[in-house]
Amino acid sequence: MKNLAERIRKDLRRASDSSKAPVLQRFFKTGPGQYGEGDVFIGVMVPESRKIAKAYADLADLPTIKELLGSPVHEERLVALLMLVIRNKTQGAVTARFYLQNLDRVNNWDLVDLSAPSILGPYLSGSDRSPLYELAKSKNVWKRRVAIVTTLHFIRHDDLDDTFKIAKILLDDDHDLIQKAVGWMLREAGKRDAVAEEEFLRSHYRKMPRTMLRYAIERFPERKRKFFMRSDDER
Repeated sequence: MKNLAERIRKDLRRASDSSKAPVLQRFFKTGPGQYGEGDVFIGVMVPESRKIAKAYADLADLPTIKELLGSPVHEERLVALLMLVIRNKTQGAVTARFYLQNLDRVNNWDLVDLSAPSILGPYLSGSDRSPLYELAKSKNVWKRRVAIVTTLHFIRHDDLDDTFKIAKILLDDDHDLIQKAVGWMLREAGKRDAVAEEEFLRSHYRKMPRTMLRYAIERFPERKRKFFMRSDDER
């Protein structure tokens, strides 16, 4: 819709707090060489972004959303994705295909986490899930994170197989954000089936990065956490 993207931008700027922008830029590691290098924040918090997305979701067409996704401003991309999440409830297949076609713009961890389970999860629930396995092998850190975090939707429906299979693919990943995401999904899977999570960990914990393992065992009793965290020399 003509000029709608500009209206959304104006609403975001009205909701922004310039004093928060530097804090967000540090939090999301936007400095040289960091994972969010070059990302621009204007200081809009997530609840405000949600309000704006909700106000415009029924009005925004895909070209408008694509325009916002192309923005260097983080909050504009976030609102675009939040609108997609809302649209996904009634236009799932179209929304999911659009999401996959524009995945290069889903390029920070919050953008992944707030969109992938809600958009790709329902779309892939009853169909071929091979796209997630392709993403898990990508050189792009955000696509790998999409692969594992999407499985949160499956976990919520007691479908854990893909979480464990994709976690196994990512066991050697050296990126902190992937290690945290895999550990998080294993922990969530454990809430549904503690035995299945522990079986997976007993098979793989010696190979897992410590960050991944710490996240995965966070809810374990202290004695069990100590067992998994012991070094090989202590076993």
